[in-house]
Amino acid sequence: MRVLTWNVWWRFGPWEERREAIRAVLREVRPDVVGLQEVWAGRGENLAGWLADDLGMHCAWAPSRAPEGWRRRTGEPAYDVGNAILSRWPIVDQAVAQLPTADGGPDDGRLALYARLDAPGHQVPFFTTHLSSALTASALRCAQVRELARFVAAHREGTAFPAVVTGDFNAWPDSDEIRLLGGYKTAPPVPGLTLFDAWEYAAPSQPSATWDAANPYAAHHFAPTMRADYIHVAPPGPAGLGHVQSIRRAADKPVANVWPSDHAAVLADLSLPVPDVAKRPLTSESATD
Repeated sequence: MRVLTWNVWWRFGPWEERREAIRAVLREVRPDVVGLQEVWAGRGENLAGWLADDLGMHCAWAPSRAPEGWRRRTGEPAYDVGNAILSRWPIVDQAVAQLPTADGGPDDGRLALYARLDAPGHQVPFFTTHLSSALTASALRCAQVRELARFVAAHREGTAFPAVVTGDFNAWPDSDEIRLLGGYKTAPPVPGLTLFDAWEYAAPSQPSATWDAANPYAAHHFAPTMRADYIHVAPPGPAGLGHVQSIRRAADKPVANVWPSDHAAVLADLSLPVPDVAKRPLTSESATD
């Protein structure tokens, strides 16, 4: 099962050209399921729906409860922002969790979206989220991770396939919030809930930054290069079901002279050992190049 997570940078920059580049990337890498953040919708259009229609996928979409800050940044009051999940297989259940905001601070409407995917042989509990972005908001992101963990625990049962949690966490891999989500480097927020950072299965030499100064949209902020985007997977089910087979960055270069987003995507292959799912290489090149 091929999984991709990607922050697609709402309607910033040359969004029409970027939209085509986003579609081109998804057509090339052919994911089975996608977690998207900063998805826009408005005036009868929805980026996730447009992509799903083009790719022949199913779509779940959840708008932010507080889009005003995004609208002010682009001067487009008619558009919402939110998270979405695209799936090659039917979505048989979905739910939304509203994540905490800072005490006394503005509500930036962060949320987590869940979809249960009717994949061959095993249903998949799949989640995507986008945590608060302020550099000094680690404590807030920890609170958001605790709510996310409760949400995952409430929807992970009833299938042998491990929970898959994707998103833009706006946090370094060694941060308190990422360690907390894993639940194996510190006490888990929900007893018994463990989620492995899929990147730990990668070769150490692989480029991992998803917020990269090589991207001019990221470089404009003069922030350090870092890995902010993650795929987390619970321990494998029977016979290695859901085991991380390979992982790499995607969308980490221009497409037709435009960078698709200010973030690179993360792409992983998870084991789905049923006869009608073909085993495919991650790319035509080595995943460790």
